[in-house]
Amino acid sequence: MQATQLPLRDIQIPEAISWWPPAIGWWVLAVLIPLCLYLIVKLYKRVTRKTALKSAKKQLKFLRNNEQLTKQEKLIALSSLMRRIAVSLYPRTEVASLTGDDWLNFLDQSTPNRGFTSDTGWLLTEGLYSKQDDSYYIAPLFNLCADWLNSQKEPKT
Repeated sequence: MQATQLPLRDIQIPEAISWWPPAIGWWVLAVLIPLCLYLIVKLYKRVTRKTALKSAKKQLKFLRNNEQLTKQEKLIALSSLMRRIAVSLYPRTEVASLTGDDWLNFLDQSTPNRGFTSDTGWLLTEGLYSKQDDSYYIAPLFNLCADWLNSQKEPKT
């Protein structure tokens, strides 16, 4: 047989590799990346929320034990602290505009103890402007605020 008569075929080149369906590694990445991002955001929110509550508890303890502040200064700082924590834990549109009895009712509704409207909570709203000596009410008010802080859990969103 001559070389020109051999039954040889031309070189067969395989088809190009398609981009679809992707390899299993790409499917794993497509699931893991969004899952990791979601978990990082949740962890960040949890850490920052707990940090806010921890710092508020420390500030409350500092205010309670600070003998250099007057009664009026303590009440102003305590009222400001309670508002800041409420705004950070609850929707701003619901909390930021509350004043007077509405503010005390909100504090009562957000805790199981409910002592702000019936007990010494009035110092947070009216005691700031009072000229009389209400210093014997401050200790129960601090206890009431500490109970409110301890009862707060997850932010209400």
